[in-house]
Amino acid sequence: MFCRGLRRLITRRRLRRDKVIRAARISERAYLVGWVPGRRESFGPAQGRAAEAEESLEELRELAVSAGARVVGGVIQRGHEPDPATLVGRGKVKEILAEARALEADVVLFDHDLTPTQLRNLEGALDLRILDRTQLILEIFAARARSREGQLQVELAQLNYLLPRLAGRGTLLSRLGGGIGTRGPGEQQLEFDRRRIRARIRKLEEGIARVRSERSLHRDRRRARRFLTVALVGYTNAGKSTLFNALAGANVAASSRLFATLDPTVRLLPLDSRRSVLVSDTVGFLRKLPAHLVSAFRATLEELDAADLLLHVTDASDPRHEGQDRAVEGILESLGLAARPRLHVWNKVDLLDCTGLARPPLGPSRDGGIAVSALTGEGLELLRRRIDEALTTDPVVEADFELALSDGERLALLYRQGTVVSTRVEDNRLRVHARVAESLRDRLRDALVSSPSKAR
Repeated sequence: MFCRGLRRLITRRRLRRDKVIRAARISERAYLVGWVPGRRESFGPAQGRAAEAEESLEELRELAVSAGARVVGGVIQRGHEPDPATLVGRGKVKEILAEARALEADVVLFDHDLTPTQLRNLEGALDLRILDRTQLILEIFAARARSREGQLQVELAQLNYLLPRLAGRGTLLSRLGGGIGTRGPGEQQLEFDRRRIRARIRKLEEGIARVRSERSLHRDRRRARRFLTVALVGYTNAGKSTLFNALAGANVAASSRLFATLDPTVRLLPLDSRRSVLVSDTVGFLRKLPAHLVSAFRATLEELDAADLLLHVTDASDPRHEGQDRAVEGILESLGLAARPRLHVWNKVDLLDCTGLARPPLGPSRDGGIAVSALTGEGLELLRRRIDEALTTDPVVEADFELALSDGERLALLYRQGTVVSTRVEDNRLRVHARVAESLRDRLRDALVSSPSKAR
């Protein structure tokens, strides 16, 4: 009885502690810092870089909000070259310190990847928690990963990022000196932690290799059964998950937060041709996405490599969509997918009336894309037809089959996975004219009575 009451007390205290931690995390106040090359009075190309820096800082603000922080201020520093010691210069660090203290900021977020030296110097000068862009993205990934695969990939990316930065993390991990007799516990502790991290990285890489092997087996089974695959790609917060739910009738969590979807999801996509088509929803892309972060999520992004068609989803209501599309194109090129068949989807056209931006046509646009609204369902039927037409790997053909009157199993298969145009009975045999996928025609080759032609 006593033990049971003690367990209840411990559980209540843990729940109370977790609630306090979540509340503290939500109320964290963040101050943003960006850097752009050029002087304040510069014109021409420098102005374009400054506009990009402001867009990038606005994106950093959205990332901070997605991580649960409250943005209280920010600044953009301009200079010819980034300061190797602090990125923004010692004078600017003093200004940031004064303003961050005045705004009672808890954390300072930098819109660039900081070197270990810059990180150590900034922590010492500001006496606040410092996070750069990659660390912030990893914080969001760690909070959103639900599957075992996603958790392994996030932890691997975190450890690969932390390993070269151990020397700047606190006094216990710092080197004690460079002369004779000065190598003491600090150096030993640093090397000990490095060995532990390297061992953990090897274990994670082995686990991810097993995940990649399992996914490869799943893809092999799909190819053996002639399943076609369609993958949604695009900038984060372009509405991919909402479009995925609308197309496949799924219930994947959709949110306006950046990186709301991290773990890939696969569902059956119904098409008019009734071919076996699978659609997958993947993690969104982002500008300035570090290369090592992309490589850490290679197991997830391999779903794109196996796709027969990519749906590039763009937020038509976002005035920054051109830069976002360029970032997506760059990542697809780095993954070797630039030549993969693609269909451009302009999403969120229902919001264009509010923003005043030009509304893309509901039919095919100049780039061969199509305008839809995943929220209202506008244009989705046309999108399904365009997907059906764009999938040329397993084309739809017309064919005549001759079946026994008692062969209900194969007749049901034709109705279920094809379109039966006509049926008639001749000499106690059932003749069926149908539009079916080429793979289904091959399965029923023994019942084929005429050579197939491509359906129109």
